Amino acid sequence: MRGNKFIHHHIFSSIWSSVKEEVPTILDQALTSTVSDYLYNGQWNLPPQLAQHYSALSFLVQKVIIPTVSNPDKLLWKHTNSGDLQLFDAYSFKLQPLQDLHWTKLIWSPDIPPSKSVLAWRLMHDKVPTDDNLKISGCSLPSMCSLCCKSEESSFHIFFECEFAIKIWSWFANCLDMVLQFTSMEDMWKICDINWSPQCKIVITSALVNLISSIWTARNHARFNNKQTNWKSSISFIIASISLSGNNSKKTSSNSIRDFIILKHFNVTTHHPKTPVIKEIIWQPPLFNWIKCNIDGASKGNPGLAGCGGVFRNHVAYLLHCFAEPLGIASSYHAELCAVMSAIEIAHRLNRNNIWFETDSTLVVQAFQNSNTVVSWNLRNRWYNSLLLFRRLNGIVTHIHREGNQIADSLANFGCTLSSYTSWQQAPIFISNNLAKNKLGIPSFRLCT
Repeated sequence: MRGNKFIHHHIFSSIWSSVKEEVPTILDQALTSTVSDYLYNGQWNLPPQLAQHYSALSFLVQKVIIPTVSNPDKLLWKHTNSGDLQLFDAYSFKLQPLQDLHWTKLIWSPDIPPSKSVLAWRLMHDKVPTDDNLKISGCSLPSMCSLCCKSEESSFHIFFECEFAIKIWSWFANCLDMVLQFTSMEDMWKICDINWSPQCKIVITSALVNLISSIWTARNHARFNNKQTNWKSSISFIIASISLSGNNSKKTSSNSIRDFIILKHFNVTTHHPKTPVIKEIIWQPPLFNWIKCNIDGASKGNPGLAGCGGVFRNHVAYLLHCFAEPLGIASSYHAELCAVMSAIEIAHRLNRNNIWFETDSTLVVQAFQNSNTVVSWNLRNRWYNSLLLFRRLNGIVTHIHREGNQIADSLANFGCTLSSYTSWQQAPIFISNNLAKNKLGIPSFRLCT
């Protein structure tokens, strides 16, 4: 059918033979109502029969927020936050789940030349053109390791079992003061998983990548130029390359002796971390005739079990209202947005004006400052409604560090444990101490690097 008319060249087809008989019945029972027929005064007005016979459907419909201002309908892709379907999103949706390899982010680093990293990448994917891989590709030829001339050449032999490679690995193990034993290629990257400082970690990663590169370079010199490379010359080349990466890196080291010794082995200058500055954070009450609302969201996992909360206080820091709300599984940004939207709705319901909203989320502040900010599609109607209410409240939104937002943080974390929305007109016991500190102007302290 096209519209309400039959497409006659399909009528005699046997493909839809079972459906054709039901077409008149379907047309007779077709629904003619639109969404606007079930709205009254900006609220859902569903027939009792629908709620009775299709309770689950009725519940889902009631959860849809009706926009205050009419907007055209839009088809959304629910697997993205924006709701837009891009080529990359479609590709990712159809892509089969890949194995999560922890070493991939180690190999590719801005502090290591890509020309060196690509060899390590090929080695980990068993794509280095050694004799064993050439045989698999159909190139049958006699095989001998060009470095030791004692065994057949294979990827694992050249880089881990050959006498030349063993001497270099022994030197590297002595530098780290460790015993290195590899049963697979993945084992060497486990060295980077030890609790190193950022600078020391990039130095060790660079050492592994350059060690692989130097062995492969020595093998190619022996095979194609008939020149044997001394293993000590390869070590000098490795140290020079590591020193270049370690000294040019912006990462910092720690004050441990172990890191200091390792960095000196590779002629790397220690990058000491900046001395942290202690910053005093004091919660400031609003002006007379203004109300201040501190809000926060929390997510145990991002995404994970989430909640939001907020507290309203007047110019003498007296608590007027506070709330905590569970949000189910959500991200931290989702929780922060829900916190500010709930606070705006509460302020409107309580007929409060001149509201100062304060949050520790810079993203929420930016969302209010930039009207083009795209929020998640499942929050969009509520977000636009909240912006309209916000303009009527004569409100402002500012940022405060977490140390000055401890009450809202406690309420948000408490919201994660609740089963339903909860509000208080008097301070619950778990925020009473922080309320007293804020009222007395007692500062909190933040370490800034």
